[in-house]
Amino acid sequence: MAKEKRVQQITDMEADFAQWYTDVCKKAELIDYSSIKGMFVYRPYGYAIWENIQQELDRRFKATGHENVYLPVLIPESLLQKEKDHVEGFAPECAWVTVGGSEKLEERYCIRPTSETLFCEHYANVIHSWRDLPKLYNQWCSVLRWEKTSRPFLRHREFLWQEGHTMHATAEEAIAETKQMLEIYADFCENVLAMPVVRGVKTDKEKFAGAEATYTIECMMHDRKALQSGTSHYFGDGFAKAFGITFTGRDNQLHNPHQTSWGLSTRIIGGIIMTHGDNNGLVLPPRIAPVQAVVVPVAQHKPGVLEAANDLYDRLRAAGIRVKLDDSDQSVGWKAAEYEMKGVPLRVEIGPRDMEQGKCCVCRRDSGEKILVPLAELEAQIPALLDAVHDGLFARAKENLEAHTRTCQTLEEVKDFMEHGGGFARTMWCGDLACELKMKEEAGVSSRCMPLVQERVGERCVCCGKPADKMIYWGVAY
Repeated sequence: MAKEKRVQQITDMEADFAQWYTDVCKKAELIDYSSIKGMFVYRPYGYAIWENIQQELDRRFKATGHENVYLPVLIPESLLQKEKDHVEGFAPECAWVTVGGSEKLEERYCIRPTSETLFCEHYANVIHSWRDLPKLYNQWCSVLRWEKTSRPFLRHREFLWQEGHTMHATAEEAIAETKQMLEIYADFCENVLAMPVVRGVKTDKEKFAGAEATYTIECMMHDRKALQSGTSHYFGDGFAKAFGITFTGRDNQLHNPHQTSWGLSTRIIGGIIMTHGDNNGLVLPPRIAPVQAVVVPVAQHKPGVLEAANDLYDRLRAAGIRVKLDDSDQSVGWKAAEYEMKGVPLRVEIGPRDMEQGKCCVCRRDSGEKILVPLAELEAQIPALLDAVHDGLFARAKENLEAHTRTCQTLEEVKDFMEHGGGFARTMWCGDLACELKMKEEAGVSSRCMPLVQERVGERCVCCGKPADKMIYWGVAY
C-alpha cells in the first residue's frame, strides 16, 4: 500500500526524477546555489551528513594504518606536465591561476583537480630507503574540476572528498592496498549507507588517467542508473619513474616504489538521496543521519507532556542516539511532514494517552510503520529499530538492484532492455575497444565494471559475437 504523500512541494519521482532530486536537495535544506555556476553551498544539514561520512571512513582508514596529511591547493604547471597520461586526462577540467596580487605569475598554477603530482613531489623528498615504506597517506580536502554541466552533489566544479595516496616497496603490496581500500568502500556503502554495490575493475577506456588498473564500486539508483561511488587505483611505478622517486632496497639496489590512490566524494550524498528517497523527500540511513530520532510532544500544552518529552530526549541522548527535541509551536502534522522530508529515521511521539499507558509511539521513516514502545524499554528498543531501518533500506535497494539486472546475449537484447526501463545489463565481452564504443553509440550504455567475481553468462561477445571470456556490466551512468 502506497504511503500518503505529505510533502506537496516535492515533484513525484515517477513524473520527473531529475526535478524530484533537485526538489529534495533544496527542500530538505541540504544545499543552495551560489553566484558561480557549478559551485554550491553545503548547508548545515547537508554538511552534517558529510561530517558523519568523514568520521566513519576516517576511523576505517586509521584502523588500517593510514595517516592524514594536507598538501597545497595549487600545482605548478611544470609539475603537472611530468606524467603525460595524467595531465592529458585532466587538461579539459583544469582551472588556472595566472595572477598573484597585481603581478602576472612566471608560471601558471593549476587549482588541484586531484593530487597525485603533489604527493609524488613530496614522496621524492621523503622516501629514500625501504625503511621509509610503505607511506600510507590520506587527505580530506576540496578539488576543482571545471565541469560544463552541474547538478547538486553529483557534479560540482568544486567538491569535497578524501584522496588516499600510498607508496609501497612492491607491486604485490600496492595491489593488495588497492583491493583493501575498495573493500573498505564497499563495506562502508553496504553497512553504513545501506547501498548494495557491484565490485569490479574498470575497462582501459574508463580507468583513471595514468593508472594501470582502476577498481570501482557501482551502485544502482532508484531510477536504475548507475553511480560510480568509490574508486581505487593501482599506478604501478609509472609516476615514481616520472618523478624520480627511488629507494634503496634490502638488496642495496635502487628501486622505484609502487603507488596507489583512492577516493570517495560528496557525490555519495547524491547516491544516498537517489537510492533511498521517496515522494515525501529524503530517507537517510540511520548510521550517517545527523538526527537519528526526533522527539515530538503531542498536545504539549497539557500538563506533563513537555516534561515527558524532555525526559525521552535526555535518555536517548545519554544512550548515544543523535536526537532532537522539537517543542516548537508548529502542529504535530507539520512536524511529521518536516521530519519525513528531512529523512529522520525515527519520529518518537509522546502525548497524554501515551503517558497513561507508559509508552511512546515510534514511527519509522522507511516504512511508515508505527510501533508502541514501553518507556522502560526505550534504550533497548530505539537502537534496535535504527538497525531495522538500516536493514529495511538495504533490502529494498538490493531488491531494486537484483530486479533490474539482466543477463543479455546480444546487442539487440541490451537495446530492448534499456528501452523498457533498463538497469544493469550483464554480458560477455571480448575486450575490444571498438565493441565498447559501439555499445555506447547504439545502446546508449557505458561499461560500468568487470565484476571481481566473474561468471560465464554466455560464450560470445555481446557486440561482435566473437568468443569472449570477460563478464561485464553495462548501464547508463550519472
